[in-house]
Order: sequence, then structure tokens, then C-alpha cells
Amino acid sequence: MTTQAPAYFTAFENLAMSRTDSGVLTVRFHTDGGPATFTGRTHTDFPRALFEIGEDRDNRVLVLTGTGDRFMTEIDGASLGAITKPAEWDRTLAEGRRVLQRLVDLEMPVIAAVNGPVSVHSEYALLADIVLAADTTVFSDFPHLTFGIVPGDGIQIAWEEALGVNRARHLALTQGSFTAEQAERWGAVAEVLPLEEVLPRALRLAEDLAARPLLLTRYLAVTLRQRISRRMAEALQTGMALEGLTAADLAHQG
Repeated sequence: MTTQAPAYFTAFENLAMSRTDSGVLTVRFHTDGGPATFTGRTHTDFPRALFEIGEDRDNRVLVLTGTGDRFMTEIDGASLGAITKPAEWDRTLAEGRRVLQRLVDLEMPVIAAVNGPVSVHSEYALLADIVLAADTTVFSDFPHLTFGIVPGDGIQIAWEEALGVNRARHLALTQGSFTAEQAERWGAVAEVLPLEEVLPRALRLAEDLAARPLLLTRYLAVTLRQRISRRMAEALQTGMALEGLTAADLAHQG
């Protein structure tokens, strides 16, 4: 384990990173130190951060969390650029494909400490190997139907895997939401805890995993995620292309 923090720890303005001596890396979404607003910058930075995280073998377990009393509920749509233009969507598609493929292909266990509501990119949390949620958590997908575009950027795959195909389709079509307790009952969340206990519990589990032999933890992650990695590789490109088509259509609606 190196003693000096890598440069990438401070390279991304909406991602706060810290690592224990045992190799547990915590990545916390934030905006100016408070609850995170998802922006175009976050969309660009998160896949780049995941590349750096995956290349750094001092990282043995990843813990993903938000700031304050919510995981992520706000989005700055304008900052995502001119999504109705194909050339602009090409960049969005590339970043969107890389972020989820890199997340599911990380060669380390991933634990999500969901610290409250998540209505923007809930797939980041639901794709984790272990999902812990505060009892205040409500999962939903605010941006896609609100903006008028199909949810083709991988959230459809994550929800299907976590919730089951029929329930995921119903919730996507109706822009529905589900609580942490429902998610636990349906098998999408491992534990529901009071808010103040979520991150400490995640860190304890992460330390237990980090104490195991390095190759065991690395290849546990690879082995357990083969199906979801394959599904992302097969479906993301098409899903995001169709999302881009509905985005382009926004410019032609009366």
C-alpha cells in the first residue's frame, strides 16, 4: 500500500475520495461539499475516475455513497449539453457506456451505502455487490421520462436485474418509485438501516472483505458479475442509441 494519496483522489470536483490503510476506497458524490447535483461534469468525470480506480491495485474494496441525507436527487439538465444533436449525443453515449461497463467490470467488491433518496442514476447504487440503504431511501428515475427520453443508459438493465423484469417494466413505464423496505423485500437491497448507521456498516463490511487474500476478493467480484457485465456489453450501445433518438426528436416536437 502506498502512503501518499494518488493524484486522481483530488482530480474530480464532484467526487471526494479517501482510502484506509487496508485498501478500502470510499467515493462520495457531492457538490461543493453538500448533496450532489448530477451535472455534465459528473457524467464526464465518473467514468474517468472508475478507470483510475480500477488501475490502482492498492484499491481492494470500493464503497460508493452520497453526501448528507440523500444519495443523489438533483440534476442540472442544461449542463449535459445539446442532447438533441447527434454529435453531442455521441459523447454522451460514449461516457454513459464506459461508466457502467467500468463499474460492473471493476476487479474489486463494490458496496453501496445509499444515504437517502436516489432519483438520479440509481443504477450506480443498485449495481453494487452489496447494497445497504437508509430507511429514508426512495429509489426512482426522475430525469428520463421528465425530459422526454427513454431510459436506455443502463438503468433499465440494473432495475431488471435488481427488481425482476415485470416489476422493472411497470415502474419504468409509470415513472414509479420504491422504498428501501420494498427494495429489501424484493431482493434489491441487502440491509435497511437508520441513516447514521449506513456508512459505518458499509465500511465494516468493506474492511472484512479487504482482509481476505487480494486475489480472492478480486476474482470474487469478477465471478459474481459475469452475467451483469455481459448484459451491459450487449445492451448499452443499443439502449443509448434509442435514448439518443428520442432526445433528437425533442427538437422537432411542437
